[in-house]
Amino acid sequence: MKDASGLPRSLLVLGGTSEIALATARRLIARRTRTVWLAGRPSPALESAAAGLRALGALVHTVAFDALDPGAHESVLGKVFAEGDVDMVLLAFGVLGDQAHDERDPAAAVRVAQTNYTGAVSAGLVAACALQSQGHGSLVVLSSVAGERARRADFIYGSSKAGLDAFTQGLGDALYGTGVHVMVVRPGFVRTRSTAGLPEGPLATTPEAVATAIELGLRRRSETVWAPGLLRVRMSALRHLPRGLFRRLPL
Repeated sequence: MKDASGLPRSLLVLGGTSEIALATARRLIARRTRTVWLAGRPSPALESAAAGLRALGALVHTVAFDALDPGAHESVLGKVFAEGDVDMVLLAFGVLGDQAHDERDPAAAVRVAQTNYTGAVSAGLVAACALQSQGHGSLVVLSSVAGERARRADFIYGSSKAGLDAFTQGLGDALYGTGVHVMVVRPGFVRTRSTAGLPEGPLATTPEAVATAIELGLRRRSETVWAPGLLRVRMSALRHLPRGLFRRLPL
C-alpha cells in the first residue's frame, strides 16, 4: 500500500527490460518499493534485469508477457494481482520501428502500431480494472513527445504514441474518483540502447532523469509528466505552428 509519499511498495513493470522502467524501479526500490514483477518476453535480458534489482534488496519475480498476445493479457496479469495488491503498474513496452523501412513494409508498420497502441490498450485496460477492483494504485504509462504532433521523420511511431497518449488521458478521466491514479509520461529523446546511433533531439535526456520525473509525479499525483519539463513549452509552440511552416522545420 502506498503511504503519504505516494510511492509504491509493490510494482508491476510491463516491459521488464525497458531501460526507463528499470531506472524507475531502481529509484523506487531505493525509496520504499519491496516487491517487483518484471513482465516481458522470457530472455536472458529479462533474467539479468531481475537479478540486478534483487541485488538492491527487492523481491523480484519475472512474468512471461507479450504485448502482441492480448488474448493472454487478462490471464497473465490476473495471476500477478492474485498474489496480492499491486500499488503501481508501469506500462513501459514499445518499439521505435524503422520509419524508412516501415513505410515500404506495411506489415512492419502494423507491428509498431500493434505493440505501441493495441497491445497497450489491452494491457492498460486489464491493469486498470484490477487496480479499480482493489480500490487503489497508480497506472503510469510511458508515452512520448513524438505523439504531440506527427513528424515526417517518425510519423508511424508518433501516431502510435499519439493514440496511446489519448487513450491514457481518457482512461484517467474514466477512473477519476475511484482511488486509481493514472499518469502519462512524455519523455523526449532518451539515450538508451534503442536510440544509440540516432541523431539526438533537443533536450535529450537519460533513463535516470525520466525516473526522477516519474518519482516526482507520483509524489504530486500528477496526471501528466514531461521529461524534461521544458519540453512542455517547446511542444506547445510546435503544436500550434501552421502546418506549412512546421513541414519546413528540420525536425
